Amino acid sequence: MGTHKWMGLLVVLMLWSSYSYAERIKDIANVGGVRANHLVGYGLVVGLTGSGDKTPFAEQSLLSMLNKFGIHMPPGVKTKSKNIAAVAVHAELPAFAKPGQKIDVTVSSLGNAKSLRGGTLLLTPLKGVDGNVYAIGQGNLVVGGLDASGADGSRITINVPSVGRIPNGAMVERTVNTGFELGNTIRLNLKTSDFTTATNMVNAINGVLGKGTASALDANTVEVMAPRLPNQRVSFLSILENIEVVSGESAAKIIVNSRTGTVVIGQNVKVSPAAVTHGSLIVKITENVDVNQPNPFSGGTTAVTPNTVVDVESNGDGHMFKFPKGVSLDDIVQAVNKVGAAPGDLVAILEALKQVGALKAELMII
Repeated sequence: MGTHKWMGLLVVLMLWSSYSYAERIKDIANVGGVRANHLVGYGLVVGLTGSGDKTPFAEQSLLSMLNKFGIHMPPGVKTKSKNIAAVAVHAELPAFAKPGQKIDVTVSSLGNAKSLRGGTLLLTPLKGVDGNVYAIGQGNLVVGGLDASGADGSRITINVPSVGRIPNGAMVERTVNTGFELGNTIRLNLKTSDFTTATNMVNAINGVLGKGTASALDANTVEVMAPRLPNQRVSFLSILENIEVVSGESAAKIIVNSRTGTVVIGQNVKVSPAAVTHGSLIVKITENVDVNQPNPFSGGTTAVTPNTVVDVESNGDGHMFKFPKGVSLDDIVQAVNKVGAAPGDLVAILEALKQVGALKAELMII
């Protein structure tokens, strides 16, 4: 198997950069209590062109709506309407959203409606997890999908016609209390918990705003002294969120996707001396020590430097590849690639190295 075929089967992403880059606090942390809230509701879409529901609950929803308008159908009589659809409506209420503001909503069919194209969502209360109504949705749907069928049973479907969106389709009716204006501190929650990043964040904040301003509560939370007045907190957070912090290096990990053959190798992965034989492949990792003597009368000292060699041998073709200095999984990947092995061979070698303790990283198979 050639190199191009190997690369077609396996994508190896090597993250070996040894440099750390500063990131803004707003990119790596969230302000405690300041978050969006999910809303959900049940509604009725009308105005469809025969592509609606044929389910009992859609019929029941229509009758219930008609009753509210004073129209009472005789018992046992069904409307048999094909132009309606029972739908679930959900939206995300942003932090600090005020009554009168509008948010986008997504509408999804609950029954067997073929398409929501051309439909209109009627007044739908959107509730939070506490059961209170926080927004009211209504409007014309924008559907990106298409569904069409012929009399002979032929049918074509493009994208998903049973889901649509309504831009600015819900009006906010209630404000969610964030607690942003309470107390004399603000808590910053890291998006990825890390003791080093939390420590670096404290040092960066104290360096800009003064010693004692920030303190780390744990690997995820940094507490910052803040003004009590809300208008002062806004400008304070504007300064705070733009302070740059050097994030700590992540733990050594290797992630293998067994379905696609993708291998992602983290920058801190180390390999100790070992030898692995897999089928026709033999991988040898040896570690030697070189002694460097200083020149006479130079005043220098004797230096000891490691010298690592990686050999990969294929019994079938007799190929041998040597790497004179340094060992990394990048060397192993390139060596296995050159002998034309399958992606599964690399995964098997990684698993074997992990089993014998030579692979200093967490191996995750997904």
